[in-house]
Amino acid sequence: MVRHQGSLHITTTDNWPSIVLCKHVRQSAAAIQANKERERSKIAEYLALTNDVISHKKNKDWSKDTLDATQRLLEKNPEFYTIWNYRRNILLNAIFPNSTTEQINNILTDESMLTTMALKEHPKVYWLWNHRHWCLQNAPDGPIVDDRPSMQWRIDNWNQRRSTKLLALITSFFTAWNCRSYALASMPTQQPETAELAYTKRKISSSFSNFSAWHQHSKVYTSLWRSGQLDPVKSQDEELELIHNTIYMDPEDQSAWIYHRWLMGSGEDEKQLVRELTVIEELLNKQPDSKWCMDFLVYYNKLLLRKHRPHSTELKEKCLALLQQLEDIDPPRQYRYRESGDFAAFIQSFNNSKQADSGRDPKELVLRDRRILTT
Repeated sequence: MVRHQGSLHITTTDNWPSIVLCKHVRQSAAAIQANKERERSKIAEYLALTNDVISHKKNKDWSKDTLDATQRLLEKNPEFYTIWNYRRNILLNAIFPNSTTEQINNILTDESMLTTMALKEHPKVYWLWNHRHWCLQNAPDGPIVDDRPSMQWRIDNWNQRRSTKLLALITSFFTAWNCRSYALASMPTQQPETAELAYTKRKISSSFSNFSAWHQHSKVYTSLWRSGQLDPVKSQDEELELIHNTIYMDPEDQSAWIYHRWLMGSGEDEKQLVRELTVIEELLNKQPDSKWCMDFLVYYNKLLLRKHRPHSTELKEKCLALLQQLEDIDPPRQYRYRESGDFAAFIQSFNNSKQADSGRDPKELVLRDRRILTT
């Protein structure tokens, strides 16, 4: 199999790629000039269309022709949020008032399809997701069943727009997850949170680097713990096993480490803290240059020092040795590591925090410490 990427000529044989450098073909002056002329023509066409649409907007033109013009402009530039706003105003002020509920539903379906096509090329444009969200919010009740409006159109719209298919392509963009969460929350019949938990697990299994999936995973767990549907201790142990597998497979992937930190919370369980330190130390022995192993060993040792062993000289020395190694392998952050080694300031900060937290509900303090991923 042969593929071309820029100046690289990649040939795959027996599943092993071999790369050969290839020279770019030099274009003639006439070809370069022709490309420039094509670009000038496209720019002139875009500017003319923009000026035309903006002029209609200033005159509050809500016509169907102008709606079509906004679509042509947005297909060229989907980040033009002013035109998305104008398009919604045309629909609300002129199109919807003169349409039946069934026609409105069909229009919103078309609008949703417009965003779907654009998102395949521009998955991280906020205004596309925003317009998709708006379509969902404005889905009408209907059709009429037994002389009363049913919820079928809304259900169909929610099922269509909950972004599951798009997430298969855009798995790590948080706005896609937010849109999907809104659609699921709006469903007349709510799916169980355990189903969402299983879904996030599948996404994490397919890509350990999917921070958005880890984030959604933590939100679902928090809700299940608060509602009493899952035992926090048992499920936390299961999650830690998953994290162990993940960090051993890719110790430099920060997503799993940050989720691990969220799971550990404020470090109230000394046995759990010591156990996790042992796991990370074993990994560091196998990956002696792992920045994340060292960084989290410092963090958890300081947590152990702060919460359970405030007078341990051994822990302080261990932290300082790790911080010196971090300075050596990560020079751009050397001042951060030096500041982390200021244990006097660290203990004072802890004492101030402890005094401020006295009298507060311990459960609320644990939830506060876990907000790194749930807010």
